[in-house]
Formats: sequence, structure tokens, C-alpha cells
Amino acid sequence: MTELNRKVASAARWSLINTVVRRVGTFASGVVLARLFFGPREWGLYAVGLLVLAMLLSLNEMGVSLALVRWEGDIKRFAPTVLTLSTASSTAFYVLLYVTAPTVARLLGSPDATLMLRLLCISVIIDGIACVPLAKLNREFEQFWRTAVDILNFAVNTAVTIVLAAMHVGAIAFAWGSLAGNIVALVGFSLAAPGMLRFGWNRQQAKELYKFGLPLAAASLLTLGIVNLDSVVVGSILGPAALGLYAMAFNMSSWPVRMVSETARRVSFAGFSRLADSPAEFAAGFTRALSLVVAASVPMCVLLGVLADPVIRFVYGDQWGGAAMALQWLVVLGFVRVTVELAYDGIAARKRKTLMLMQGWWLFSLVPVLIWFAHVWGIDGVAAGQALVAGLLVAPVFLFVLSGLGIRAAGVARVCVLPFLGGLAMGVAAWAVHRLAGGGFLGLALAGVAGLAVYLPFVLPLLRSLRAKPQPLEPSPISEPAVLATAAPEVL
Repeated sequence: MTELNRKVASAARWSLINTVVRRVGTFASGVVLARLFFGPREWGLYAVGLLVLAMLLSLNEMGVSLALVRWEGDIKRFAPTVLTLSTASSTAFYVLLYVTAPTVARLLGSPDATLMLRLLCISVIIDGIACVPLAKLNREFEQFWRTAVDILNFAVNTAVTIVLAAMHVGAIAFAWGSLAGNIVALVGFSLAAPGMLRFGWNRQQAKELYKFGLPLAAASLLTLGIVNLDSVVVGSILGPAALGLYAMAFNMSSWPVRMVSETARRVSFAGFSRLADSPAEFAAGFTRALSLVVAASVPMCVLLGVLADPVIRFVYGDQWGGAAMALQWLVVLGFVRVTVELAYDGIAARKRKTLMLMQGWWLFSLVPVLIWFAHVWGIDGVAAGQALVAGLLVAPVFLFVLSGLGIRAAGVARVCVLPFLGGLAMGVAAWAVHRLAGGGFLGLALAGVAGLAVYLPFVLPLLRSLRAKPQPLEPSPISEPAVLATAAPEVL
């Protein structure tokens, strides 16, 4: 276990650096684009493109590349079959999208997004090729190389997008920037994992890969449906301008997800998979990981919720102020997503078939709520519906399933109580200081510092306890042997 711990720790550090650098850069470039070049309508058109792209990426390689992370043995033996399958299926999905793009754009309330869809979704084919070397890097915890490639991807993407935006080409600048960055990433990943881009075919391997990957691809599609159903509802019912405001609120509420969850998920599934055969060590490892992600995500969620309106207006300008109320609801969803995504990886490592039922329940619950709330309360209603369904109908189901893996609800509550109490005190302090100091940079900075000063005493004992060697939890008598599984694929 010592060697595995060392690899996971090193990978986690580079994953954190990767996430912080790219998210800070994405934030800065977003501020420039929102203030100088694009309004809610252009942002809405891009949101339509990202919605369709995300859906395709959840299915494009049918889950087969994820076997490279989990299966034992020499992965180069079946990597050629994986590459052939993923490239062929990705190309087929893109051709289908290209033909249906006008209809898809119209159904999403944005007929002007047709060209955006056709150009942006070329990345589906690129992802189908790059997913093989990328899986090799994830399997071996080689996050240094992934960090280097991801940052280069971001730099090229941002530079191309801003230059084209300054040339007033419109929202299509997003698509050209994304395409340029993903091409660079494909080259980078192929160099970082040499020998992985070889096409080949083995019928028996293909059959086993599809048997492994299709349930995960279906679960991933359900996950993407859950995350993007709100955008479909807002775009089709309220139009692209409302979608732009909602997308801005959702992106801001996702800062904790991206900073905390993405950092953890680059190593969590691989780590949980190595512990899947030992229920006690698996439960201890999951509880330790949950402690860290909860302690890290609570302060971001609280500050965004309490200071939503002044933060939006200060960062992006008054034209985006209509997103404030939606943001306050969506930070609740953001916190639930951070914890649920960690649970997703843990369940995927040991009980993957259950994931489809859980995700199906989430999506089924959302559909009527979001449609009703959108008609009555607009984007604020959609955001409230997301938060209510996640907190009241979905989180209890995840807790129930985790209990069958030896992770008791009482143990989850113990690691959450101090961060929750600290978050409550933090919210009161930040709100009070903001009322006294006013808006602007100084007021927001003072509110943030005061909130963090109040929060730290609550979580320091928890962080100190995590430095000690974790004691295995007593496993539940209800457990399953490990199965081949993995988490949802990521966009390049």
C-alpha cells in the first residue's frame, strides 16, 4: 500500500495544480469575454453547443476506453481494439449530429446555433482518439503529463477564442478556440503515452469491452442528462438570452465542483478500484476522501451563496445581475454534486450496475419539476428545482447505497457536522461584514477573509485527525465483490 499511497498522493498534487491553474485561467478569460465581447445571448448559444457536445462525449466511445483504467495486465494488448472501437463510434455520432444539427438547434430554442454545433462537436472525434492515451496516463497516475497537456490545451483555446472575439466573429469564436485546443491536446497526449495510438481488432476483446463499457456509458449519459436537463428546459422554454444568464449562474455554482471534485476524481476511481477487494480499507479510504472534499467545498459554496449578487456584478458587470438568485439556489446543487460525484466513483468501483438505477431516478425526478418551475418562476425556479430534487430525493438514495458498501450514514454525518457548523457561522460573518463594508473589491475581500477566519477553527480539528493513519471502518455485512467499472468520462 505504501507505493500506491505515494502514487496517489503525487497524482493528487499534480491534479490540484492542474485544476487550479486551468480554473483560474478560465475564470479570468471568462471575465474578459463577458465584459468586453459577449452578452447573455452569445453565452446562451455557446451553452447550447456545450450541452450537445457533453451529451455526445458521454456516449461517443461507448465506455470501452475506461477499461484501460480498471483491467489488469498489459493494456497495450487490447488498446488497439479500444482505439478502433472508440474512433469508429465517435465518428458515427458526429456524422449523426452533423445531419441533425438544424433540428437539434431548433428544439433547443436556438436555431442560430447550427454552425456552432457542427464545428464544436468535431471534438467528439478527437476525444474518441485521445481517450486511449489519456486513459493510460490516468491508470498509471501520471498526472504531471496530463497537467502539462491540459494547460497547453487551455492556453491555445483561450488565445484563439479571445483573438477571434476581438475580431467580432461572434459566439463561433468559442467553437474555433475549443477545436484548436483539443487538437493540441491530442498531439500532447499521444506524445505523453507513446505506442497507444495503434489501430487493431480482436473480436473477443471487442465483445468483452462492450459488455464492460455499455452499462457505464449508459450511466454516464444519465449523469449528463441530469446535469444538462436544466439547460434544455431553459433554452427551449425561455430562449437563448435566459439560457445565457442561467449558464453563467450554473458555471459560477460549479466552481467548487471543478476545484474540488475534478481534483479528486482524477485519482479517486483508480484509488477506489485498488481498494475494492478490501471492504474495510475501501470504507476507510472513502470516508477520508469525503472529509477532505466536504471541508474544501463548504467555504466556496457558502461565500458564493451569501454574496451572490455583489460577486456577479463586481466580476462580470451589471448586465449579468439577473443570475444572482439562480446562483444562490445552484450553490446548494454544487455542494451536493461534489459529494455525490465522489460517491459515484466509490459505487462504480464495486457496484456499477446500481448506478444506472440511481441516475435514472434522479433524471426521472427532475423532468416534471424543472418544466413546471420554469413556466412559473423562470430561471430562478429551474435552479430551485435542481437544488430541491438533489437534496431531498437523490442524496438519501446515495446514502442508502453507500451503507450497503460498509459506509454508514452515521459516519458520513460525523465528517460533515463540523464543516456544516463552520459554514453556518461563516455565512453569518461574511454577510455581516459585507453589510458594513459595502460592495466592491474591498467589501468582498473583507467579507471573504472574515468568513474564512470564522470557518477555520471548525475544520482544523478534522484536518489534524486526517493526518493520522486512518483506521479501517467495520465493513457492512452486505457487500459485493469488486467489478469492472469506472467514472464518467471527462471532456478534453
